[in-house]
Amino acid sequence: MLEHNLEKLKRERDRLGAVNLRADEELTEIDEQLTHLTGERADLENAIARLRTAIGNLNREGRTRLLAAFDVVNNHFGELFKSLFGGGEAHLELTESDDPLEAGLEIFASPPGKRLQALSLLSGGEQALTALSLIFAVFITNPAPICVLDEVDAPLDDANVERFCNLLDEMTDRTATRFLIVTHNAVSMARMKRLFGVTMAERGISTLVSVDLERASEMREAG
Repeated sequence: MLEHNLEKLKRERDRLGAVNLRADEELTEIDEQLTHLTGERADLENAIARLRTAIGNLNREGRTRLLAAFDVVNNHFGELFKSLFGGGEAHLELTESDDPLEAGLEIFASPPGKRLQALSLLSGGEQALTALSLIFAVFITNPAPICVLDEVDAPLDDANVERFCNLLDEMTDRTATRFLIVTHNAVSMARMKRLFGVTMAERGISTLVSVDLERASEMREAG
């Protein structure tokens, strides 16, 4: 019986294989690697926490600034709308979310004699003038050196083109922005200070021409 147990133990020993004489060293190396990886994990978790804190701070600052800018633009928008339409009212609303960073924007306007309604329900000319009021409200809030308006007067009748030109005059007085207007409207062109156009005196040869209407008017009055 004793010999049988001894043989059994020998077989179990043989199944274990050769003794790893570097086991202690390998354990030390693994412990060092584990310590290094644990430290890297802690650093990564700290970096993630700092990043989340920074994102939270940026979002709070962004919401504060966005709401402040929104109020300023909204006030200018209502003011310019009344000036452009000779009355009525208009305002902006944040929609679909309580978070201003995720909310949509809706434009509501009420031209004189009409009920307050969304921009999409206004006529083409009213939509154009309302959109211009909003664009110029943004420019008053944060002026830019140059503003290019391409055929914005196309859907307007002559009376509304005059209103548009009056608003342009007001904007040039209130800001240092230079407005470049691309138009084919005779009323608009007559109200500009300088005209630029392209003519083809000879077939295939285009020539840029310009007329200083302000200077021409001064010369006519002087003469």
